Amino acid sequence: MAQLSSNTVAKTVQKDKMSGHSKWASIKRKKAVTDSKRGALFTKLAKEIQIAVKAGGGADPETNFKLRLVIQRAKSANMPNDNIDRSIAKASGEGENAQLNEVSYEGYGPGGVAILVQTVTDNRNRTVSAIRHEFTRAGGNLGETGSVAWQFEAKGTITVELIGDEEELTLLAIDAGADDVESLDTVLDLQTEPNTLEEVRKQLEERGVEIENADISMIPKVTLSLDISDAKKTLHLLDRLEELEDVQGVYSNGEFTDEILANYDN
Repeated sequence: MAQLSSNTVAKTVQKDKMSGHSKWASIKRKKAVTDSKRGALFTKLAKEIQIAVKAGGGADPETNFKLRLVIQRAKSANMPNDNIDRSIAKASGEGENAQLNEVSYEGYGPGGVAILVQTVTDNRNRTVSAIRHEFTRAGGNLGETGSVAWQFEAKGTITVELIGDEEELTLLAIDAGADDVESLDTVLDLQTEPNTLEEVRKQLEERGVEIENADISMIPKVTLSLDISDAKKTLHLLDRLEELEDVQGVYSNGEFTDEILANYDN
């Protein structure tokens, strides 16, 4: 059993603090990527790699933390190294390169749930049209910039495989610097401050912990309980938004019960 340090004693593991949306995201990550969706995933990752090179500080993942995170996720998704290298080269000025921009969209879905959509696009009109269509289709609506973003905060999120004793792994995560820990079936979801994400990840890896995913995510400050009907409609909306070509990340403040998630089929 890991021993609690003096700093660790002052921290509290809040296993129920994270929203049901975290569980939805975890389920999505664990689902096998089918051949029909693999190409779309690689396209999204390629765009994100290019943005990371341009905005994050160059083509060297050792000095570009944002790029390093994307490459780790690309490799976890079995994206070929050649694809990764081509994306980095493209962003570095080799070959034709469309002008990509990071744009966030905000809106409300069924039951008044707040939804934040992060995109990378070379055509804003195409992107906003597709996103608006999905919101309208679900009975929701797009909002003005800033209408829901204030309800979220950036957090480092790390997903680790739950191997061995859960309590011991939890204590290791806290000692490494994790602020919150939540057990989700076969994984632990950890939260950190954005500026400590890399250090926590490194410490966990040095201690032999298997990292499934590490990223910066937008976490809701307060969650919203939804009835079964609105919850299902919201889950369908989140899935459809994620499938859009230009969408890189989708976040909501919806609270989804284990029962709803267990019976949900997208």
